Amino acid sequence: MGLETEYGVHAPANPGAGHSALSVEVVNAYADLVTSRGGTVAGTEWDYSEESPLVDARGWRLPRSAAHPTQLTDRPLTGDDGQSVHLLMNLVLPNGARFYVDHAHPEYSSPETTNPRDAMIWDQAGDLVALAASERIAQAEGQPQVLLYKNNTDNKSVSYGAHENYLVARSLDFEELTAQLIPFFVARQVVCGAGRVGIGSTGRVPGFQISQRADFFEEQVGLETTVRRPIVNTRDEPHADAHRYRRLHVIIGDANLSQYATWLRCGMTALVLSMIELGTAPEIELTDPVTALQAISHDPTLQATVPLVRPLTGTAGEPTTAREVTGLDLLEAYLRAAETHVARFGMTDGATQEVLTAWRDSVQTLRTDPAAMADRLDWVAKYQLLSGYRQRHGLGWDDSRLGMMDLQYADLRPDKGLYQALVRRGSIRRMVTDQDLDDAVARPPRDTRAWVRGRTVEAFGRHVVGASWETLLLRQDGTGPLYRFHQREPLAGSATDVPGLFDDPGADDAYDRLLEALARVQTSR
Repeated sequence: MGLETEYGVHAPANPGAGHSALSVEVVNAYADLVTSRGGTVAGTEWDYSEESPLVDARGWRLPRSAAHPTQLTDRPLTGDDGQSVHLLMNLVLPNGARFYVDHAHPEYSSPETTNPRDAMIWDQAGDLVALAASERIAQAEGQPQVLLYKNNTDNKSVSYGAHENYLVARSLDFEELTAQLIPFFVARQVVCGAGRVGIGSTGRVPGFQISQRADFFEEQVGLETTVRRPIVNTRDEPHADAHRYRRLHVIIGDANLSQYATWLRCGMTALVLSMIELGTAPEIELTDPVTALQAISHDPTLQATVPLVRPLTGTAGEPTTAREVTGLDLLEAYLRAAETHVARFGMTDGATQEVLTAWRDSVQTLRTDPAAMADRLDWVAKYQLLSGYRQRHGLGWDDSRLGMMDLQYADLRPDKGLYQALVRRGSIRRMVTDQDLDDAVARPPRDTRAWVRGRTVEAFGRHVVGASWETLLLRQDGTGPLYRFHQREPLAGSATDVPGLFDDPGADDAYDRLLEALARVQTSR
């Protein structure tokens, strides 16, 4: 699993600057920062030959002529004037991540991880990468400051994504996967929503809602990610062996600052996918999933109900008469099924049990005392903070000061962001230390192919001429033969597969040993 974050970008002193140009500036600033410290990034052309953004999981390929321009992620960026941008726009980082320009936003895509805790750690490492880039720009004399926000909308009808990716079995029927995921995706926002001031795509209707993204979804299933957004995205671009794997590209989710919410979001989703693969997921069907998604989001009291096609199954397996359920009811139905699933298949590992315990605790606490989750869930923390300010000053939800506080919550700057202020005063529960995150900025996960990718960039960066999630292109010091290594198996190329390979990159035979190791753990042509 891995996460992607498109950061909101703003230059207050340079209001005429195009977002694409600002995003390129951010990416280049991080490259400059790393290299100025003697480090290495692979500021190379992304290897687009492995990209296939228009292949649909339902069995067809969307014609390029019918695609929205933002779907064409397999071609280089063009600027606001339509001309190609030739500055660095893709960095492969020493931690195995990708930091690049996704049309009009700087985006950090975390390296592949095998568990929700690591997924959260390397996602949060991306916030440090983005912040460091912003601070590097601010250090330049006379340079307008570029601010970055981990949020999902500018409240002017534009939304940008916080995506998740999960590797699932290719053999799993996609229609079955979709049907069983939709109610879960509708429900899980009550735990992993980021909170938002304003209702509707422009936020003009006064109010506070649970999710930043809910109002921007229009379809149940589809290929698009920026227009007519679907609850389940059908992009069939596995970044792995396409005969064995499918990458579930999840676009319905908010950008969480909370470590707890990020971890639990990934943990719950991984368990639900395990249930679907093994045939134990609950059979739930919403009458109108898109309407239900928004109805649940619009009610921070968690009392809003949505209609079902069939009643939920009760605790002991017996039918109930409830045809109208809350988001918590839906999430608890998946929880009960997950607890049965885990017991049936003997999943006694600590990571799984920790997720189950937190899932149960979150549902029960949100039922009885939602405010008690303010130390763990972004939307509750924000709601409590803004509600207190609103009541003290007698404000309506349409007051511009609340909108500014909403934005300030997501500000990555430690001395400005409201989330950061809550962390400093101990009001937000953290799961890992600053050192854990610093380590994740510098090094990749040890148990996936990200290890070989990231460490090759760090130790042999001068030889890297191209890269993607599943390829490495190497040429010794820019001369000689070009080698393309395919990393189609996400678990091949871990630290245990290449012991000692990166211990002495300056040795005379280091490059030859690198080629031999990559040929051994991957395939080359």
